[in-house]
Amino acid sequence: MSTEKWTADNIPDLTGKVIIITGANSGIGFESSKILASKGAEIVLACRNMKKAEVALADLKKSVKDAKAEIMHLDLASQKSIISFTDAFKAKYNRLDVLLNNAGIMSVPYGTTEDGFEKQFGTNHLGHFALTGLLIDHIKETSGARVVSMSSGAHSMASMDFNNLQYDGGKGYSPSTAYGRSKLANLLFTYELQRRFEQKNSNAIALAAHPGGANTNLNSHLGDSLMGKLMNPIMNAMFQSAAMGALPILRAATDPKVRGGEYYGPDGLTGNSGYPVVVKSNKRSHNAAMQKKLWQVSEKLTGISF
Repeated sequence: MSTEKWTADNIPDLTGKVIIITGANSGIGFESSKILASKGAEIVLACRNMKKAEVALADLKKSVKDAKAEIMHLDLASQKSIISFTDAFKAKYNRLDVLLNNAGIMSVPYGTTEDGFEKQFGTNHLGHFALTGLLIDHIKETSGARVVSMSSGAHSMASMDFNNLQYDGGKGYSPSTAYGRSKLANLLFTYELQRRFEQKNSNAIALAAHPGGANTNLNSHLGDSLMGKLMNPIMNAMFQSAAMGALPILRAATDPKVRGGEYYGPDGLTGNSGYPVVVKSNKRSHNAAMQKKLWQVSEKLTGISF
């Protein structure tokens, strides 16, 4: 393991910074919101379930005195909701220092979003692609802005099949392989976005992170299944806390020394636990032709170009 122990104590003062966190009502998103608010940032908790978001906001304000935070509705599985969210955000804020593309679903049964996208690809990748695109002017106009996307070690087992990218009609669908593909897409998107920032001489940067094995509710869909009943006690014992799992995305979002295009994860031998350091993503994620192809396909599917 690395001797470096980067923790939340290393985060500088964030007073005046505006940060959006998707999926901020629980898990890593909520832990991140508490820590970033405690450093003075103004936090927008972008959440699908507003009842849970209200509870999260109340808990946040109990934990962080004088926290500057609000909740706004965002359903990443709905292009209509994404447009409504970005319109509302831009009407209120004139800057965006950090966009944390954190929300996601994992290994769910085959299904489609209201726009007809495969659920995991549509939520985890296309939703964040559209969100970033609709906020890109605020990002570019804010000095030193960052776009940080949450990937996963599951990307390493994934591949992109552009002939059946979204498992049309469930063809060839596997919950785990579809999840891995969506997480590979997050990395391909990050690296292509960074390249485009550089081409435009923008000082905005794009980074990615993964939490390792974090004890969150991301795997809650397994709860009532036999596998869930068998695996949840094991995972609860093996996985690190959500607070530890949040450190990689927090470092990518706040460390003054990070560089665009970096990927952060735990420093443990298996990558499942530890403190955040720069880690490597698989060879496929660095395929420039694949990055560009996914970008083009994403623009066509969402109707958003940037």
